[in-house]
Amino acid sequence: MSGRARLGKDLLALEPLTADQIRLVLDTAEPLKEISERAIKKVPTLRGQTVVNLFFEASTRTRVSFEFAEKRMSADTVSIASAGSSVSKGETLVDTARNLEAMRIDMVVIRHGSSGAAQFLAERIQSNVINAGDGTHEHPTQGLLDLLTLRDRFKTLEGRRVCIVGDVLHSRVARSNIWGLKKLGAQVGVCGPRSLLPNAIDELGVEVFDRVEAAIEWAEALNVLRLQLERMQAGYIPSLREYNRVFGITRERLERAPRDILILHPGPMNRGVEIDSDVADGPHSVILDQVTNGVAVRMAVLYLLAGGAPELAEAAKKGRGGDA
Repeated sequence: MSGRARLGKDLLALEPLTADQIRLVLDTAEPLKEISERAIKKVPTLRGQTVVNLFFEASTRTRVSFEFAEKRMSADTVSIASAGSSVSKGETLVDTARNLEAMRIDMVVIRHGSSGAAQFLAERIQSNVINAGDGTHEHPTQGLLDLLTLRDRFKTLEGRRVCIVGDVLHSRVARSNIWGLKKLGAQVGVCGPRSLLPNAIDELGVEVFDRVEAAIEWAEALNVLRLQLERMQAGYIPSLREYNRVFGITRERLERAPRDILILHPGPMNRGVEIDSDVADGPHSVILDQVTNGVAVRMAVLYLLAGGAPELAEAAKKGRGGDA
């Protein structure tokens, strides 16, 4: 199935993708994981391709993960961090990209504070565009790496129960996870204070839990979201201590669960707020697996958008294929 699927020109969101397109990325990422385990972590698959990383919001994990992915595929990379600069209007954004495109670039990875910025850009330039997070819309590669991490443990996501806990309202990760999980057949729940859940969350076909204890009793995996304090105004929660008391993922709460539960977190973590350290570092945490899988997923996305055939991923791993 995934052998016939194609991603198209851009990766902007998981909502418009089919289940086969999502599986295509995950299946392509699997053989590419091995590259990161080598002494020499590089294959020539994207040699000659130029990728520009345009980050208009602060980022460490996502930016570094993309840079590793690009360099491991031998692409030429340029990173531009413009947080706080004059690039805030759509016109200026397009002018920047068109100037870069005049230098004959091939791909743009963009993170932007405005929802829809990645699509706005993709409609106006010929280069491939990868959304590294836009406003509160989506963060598709984070969603894909979370899916890969869950699939590695569960083998299939069909029928699995995954609950997203925390600040769903401000989270682009939550939206990508909801779309991706549902397309692969998982049951999805959300849990958090009503002030941090979108008004129409019920319309997305998810279970809604008002108590974290009920979510833990139901779920086989928890994806614990960071409280996005930089996006909040006063009034969403009484205090960080109160949030931890009512909704924090603690060892005591997990010990009362009817089963072992996988723990994910997209990072960076507010330890002692949404998640306690002994959970984040505990035996059921797959948080570091998420980081490892992030590089492989981004390698797969770059490879597929550059025209690499999915059946050549094995050859790309060995440094022979993907002459795209």
